[in-house]
Amino acid sequence: MKDERLVNFGRSVRNVRKLKGLSQEALANLANIDRSYMGHIERGEKNVTLTKIYQIADALDISVSKLLS
Repeated sequence: MKDERLVNFGRSVRNVRKLKGLSQEALANLANIDRSYMGHIERGEKNVTLTKIYQIADALDISVSKLLS
């Protein structure tokens, strides 16, 4: 069973990514994260480290708090 917090975080990443017109691969490159790992994050399958959360937020040009809300 997936942790709902991880699923919600992944959904938030996907929503912001799409609003910014970025492909999953483009976001992964900007965040210096492997594309397949980014897919796992967006599906709520990975317990993301704080470092990765900041990398994603920076790549999306959004605050961590907005990304987590």
